[in-house]
Amino acid sequence: MAVTREGETESSQFTPNTDPSNTKEFSQTLQSFAESEKVQLSVFSQTLQTPVASERRRDWVLNVPEPPGLLSNLKTSFKKTLLCPLENKIQCLGKHPVPTLVSILSVIFPPLSWCKEYNVTKFKRDILAGLTLASLCIPQSIGYATLAKLDPQYGLYTSVIPPLIYAMMGSSRDIAIGPVAVVSLLLSSMIPKLEDPTTNPIAYRKLVLTVTFFAGAFQAAFGLLRLGFLVDFLSHAAIVGFMAGAACVIGLQQLKSLLGISNFTNKTDIISVLTSICKSMHTLNPYSFIIGSSFLIFILSTKYYLARKYKKLFWLAAMAPLLSVIMSTLLVFLTRADKHGVKIVKHITGGLNPSSLHELQFNSPHTAEAAKIGLIIALVALTEAIAVGRSFATMKGYRLDGNKEMLAMGVMNITGSLTSCYVATGSFSRTAVNFSAGCETAVSNIVMAITVLISLEFCTRLLYFTPVAILASIILSALPGLINITEAKYIWKVDKMDFLACAAAFLGVLFVSVEIGLLLAVGISFAKIILNSIQPGTEKLGRLPGSDLFGDMEQYPIATTTPGALIVRVKSALLCFANANFIRGRILNLALEEQNEGVMESANQDRVQLVILDMSNLLNIDTSSIAALEDLQNDLESNGMQLALANPRWHVIHKLRLANFLKKIEGRVFLTIGEAIEACLTSKNMLPI
Repeated sequence: MAVTREGETESSQFTPNTDPSNTKEFSQTLQSFAESEKVQLSVFSQTLQTPVASERRRDWVLNVPEPPGLLSNLKTSFKKTLLCPLENKIQCLGKHPVPTLVSILSVIFPPLSWCKEYNVTKFKRDILAGLTLASLCIPQSIGYATLAKLDPQYGLYTSVIPPLIYAMMGSSRDIAIGPVAVVSLLLSSMIPKLEDPTTNPIAYRKLVLTVTFFAGAFQAAFGLLRLGFLVDFLSHAAIVGFMAGAACVIGLQQLKSLLGISNFTNKTDIISVLTSICKSMHTLNPYSFIIGSSFLIFILSTKYYLARKYKKLFWLAAMAPLLSVIMSTLLVFLTRADKHGVKIVKHITGGLNPSSLHELQFNSPHTAEAAKIGLIIALVALTEAIAVGRSFATMKGYRLDGNKEMLAMGVMNITGSLTSCYVATGSFSRTAVNFSAGCETAVSNIVMAITVLISLEFCTRLLYFTPVAILASIILSALPGLINITEAKYIWKVDKMDFLACAAAFLGVLFVSVEIGLLLAVGISFAKIILNSIQPGTEKLGRLPGSDLFGDMEQYPIATTTPGALIVRVKSALLCFANANFIRGRILNLALEEQNEGVMESANQDRVQLVILDMSNLLNIDTSSIAALEDLQNDLESNGMQLALANPRWHVIHKLRLANFLKKIEGRVFLTIGEAIEACLTSKNMLPI
């Protein structure tokens, strides 16, 4: 006798005996069980198809509770946005004060969440990564400051305070913070329209610091209010085109320093730059060109040949810019090339970051323009930083919190504007070096910042004879990473409209200006959204063979039409004033075409009498769309057809009920398309199926 042990699963009692004599009996048992299940399912299916069940399900649609109103939605949104992240923790503060306080602080300071697992091994890796990062950061920071038309020390200042702030508040463990080429270009192309950096460098610097403050304020506000979606206004395609165009413009502008040209245009478009180069070729300094091009070849060869062929030599590619600065500075000093027309950096102010609180201009006539520029730069900087951070976070398998990133970026730029820094963000090239150097946490940013600070304190005098051409070569070596031809080809292959935004951003930046390029990219992206919203398509649905499912007849050619009925679905989530009349006209024209075809082909037998509007896609409607539906119903009735609705969503059916539209269509509202066909086409005043 079989005994069931305690804890044994019930299914083990029904395990078939492996004895061949019992196999046939067990198979017959399974077959009879399956047949009984089929019978029960068939009975259940028939029950669902009865008029009583169909009427009951229609009541489910009509008798829905009232959806939450506008005020309720605003309260819920506010609660989810600002209160929920800390609400539960605050409630636990009285019961477990110390652990809860640590948990609350870890929300504001993410390093508290991983510092428990930090050890000596990770610290050693972070020190190595930070030192490697500093070797690349120092020459790049000086070069980007000159690109932003600021004194070199401001690039070094920007590589001290912002990385320290980010290391305490940022959620990325890999991103390297500091000045970047694109932001430097934006500053040097937009602010000179307000203040000339050549004739009035002090006013220009004050305006840059003010723009930095506004950029940080906007970024912090985005993070606090959880407005991360604003970054998505710059689509991926637009960013690809903008980055490529900016790289070309930056490269063209660096030809001035690389060639040693004296007179150069302040404009950024390619035509003005090339014209200026052609007119100034007679002032070219061959020594500057030889120094700059030689070290440019050295940097590119280590970066794109040695580092890729020999993975262990990644440190050489990272240190190549610093080695180039050291060797070129020694070369100029020993040969006194500055006496032969080679431009040098000269004096760089050293020491700790000085306070710049008194330099912020909030009462200036340019304050409103500074705020606008700050908003643009805030979005561009956030987009680049979050894209870089997410890429490397995915590689290491952790999650990047976009709102925390925005808050951290905002606080570091606000603090930076008070300590002589201009806008800082995440750098792709330096982050790649940081990742390759084996960084474990944001401590590598702290090591880098301390190293730059030591250099500011003790090493700035050694950079007096650094040639400007070497800074141009360092910037030029970082530009190929901004041009992603493979991604542009992919965008062209997948979505031609996205490629149009990409190309518009690229050509706008290259041939007009940085602002126009951004404006074109955002404008085309918005135009795409507006066109899809104003003129959404409609789908003619048909029944898929052997099922109760209905699909687009163009997508599924095997789908069949239902005689006497036209089933239409709108390709939009919103029916509103902008698209309601367009959709009404499309549906009416389609219904009249189908009716005429039915009359001509089958002598009135399959004439369309019912138009079923599948509303499963529509999330909401407004009063204009309700008026358009009423017009559609009247137009259909005047042509011998009626309108029925299938599967309306919560807010849609609520508004239709308030507008008394359901009475006008005599209650023809159903849960499914199949029920609409069965209920309407089998009624007395319509032809049978």
